[in-house]
Amino acid sequence: MKMKTMALMMAASFFGAGGCSAENGTVQKASADSSKVLIAYYSWSGNTRFAAEQIQKATNGTLFEIRPRKAYPSDYSACVDQAKKECREAFKPELDSKVEDFAKYDVIFVGTPNWWSTMAPPVRSFLADYDFSGKTVIPFVTHGGGGMANCERDMRRACPKAAFGRGGAFSGSGIRNAGEKLARWVNEVSDIKK
Repeated sequence: MKMKTMALMMAASFFGAGGCSAENGTVQKASADSSKVLIAYYSWSGNTRFAAEQIQKATNGTLFEIRPRKAYPSDYSACVDQAKKECREAFKPELDSKVEDFAKYDVIFVGTPNWWSTMAPPVRSFLADYDFSGKTVIPFVTHGGGGMANCERDMRRACPKAAFGRGGAFSGSGIRNAGEKLARWVNEVSDIKK
């Protein structure tokens, strides 16, 4: 009896920690036709744009750049100061454009740089602008050493009605040589029919 109880407790612990239950909105592998895949991203330095372009090559999905109406300063220090303040305040800047026919997309890769352990404010605005009910969101993050941090958690909070695929975090300093790594990750988290 003790062994049976112990085995059940271990199984419950394994499945609870694995994050793959339908209860928390996680999917094992997203599946869709390429015409129903959107790759939305914000990029200040070009690293997240590069990652998004590699994902687009692997999926043949639609690429959409999230752009704030007022661009961040091109000076690194000025951008850091502004972004840090906005991240702390959970600010949502007004965006420059909208996704046409958002409803047609089933799988949405959402890319952001890791800014102070969360997503960039324009990505927060993007997630607030659309209804993600019934859609699968797959986060991807570029970073300077902080990995995924709270980016995926914060995306989940912003899109509580979406299912989530396993996110990917990619070092910004090595992103230009990460094409194969990105393609491998895309194949692990999705089954896209081209």
